[in-house]
Amino acid sequence: MLIVGITGTLWAGKGTISDYLVKKWFNHYSVSDYIVEEIKKRGLEVNRDSMYTVGWDLKQKFWPDFIVKELYKKAKTEWKDAVIESIRSPWEAVSLKKLDDFVLLSVDADQKLRYDRIRLRNSVKDQIDFETFVSNEARELQGSDDPSKINLPACIEMSDYKLRNDWTFEDFYRQVDEAIGTR
Repeated sequence: MLIVGITGTLWAGKGTISDYLVKKWFNHYSVSDYIVEEIKKRGLEVNRDSMYTVGWDLKQKFWPDFIVKELYKKAKTEWKDAVIESIRSPWEAVSLKKLDDFVLLSVDADQKLRYDRIRLRNSVKDQIDFETFVSNEARELQGSDDPSKINLPACIEMSDYKLRNDWTFEDFYRQVDEAIGTR
C-alpha cells in the first residue's frame, strides 16, 4: 500500500495529480474537503479566508497534524493506495514522512498560468481577481517559524519529488508516474 501526499503552490495541479491517481485506483482524501465540511457545519461562507481560519482552529483545538492524521487513519482502514491532497504545514509533512508507506510530491507552475487555470475552473472558492490571488499566495508562501502554520516553501523543500505543471497533461502524468512508479 502506498500513500501519496501532495503539496505545492496554489492551483498548481494538486487536484490534477489526485484525479490522475484516482483513475489509477487510488482513494482520494483532501485536507481542503475536510475543512470545507467543517466550514459548512459551522454555517460559514466557503472561501479562502474561512478555510484558513477553520483549518487553524482545528489544529489549535486538537493537534497541528490532526486533519492529515485523520485522513491517513481512514486511508489505512481501506487497504488501498491513497492520495492525501493539500499538505500545507511542515508539521503535517514531517508527521506523514515518518511513515514507511508515504511519499510526498510537490507541484508548481508559472503564476500567471495557475491564475488562468483557476479562472477556467470557476469553482466557488476561485472567484477572485489576480491581485487577490497574488495576495493569497503571498500569505501561504511567506512561511513561518511555527511548524504548525502554513508554510508551503518548507513543505515543498521536504518533498520527495518536485514536479512542474507548465506543459501538457501527458508530460505532467509522466512526472507523476516516474515519482511513484507505475502502479
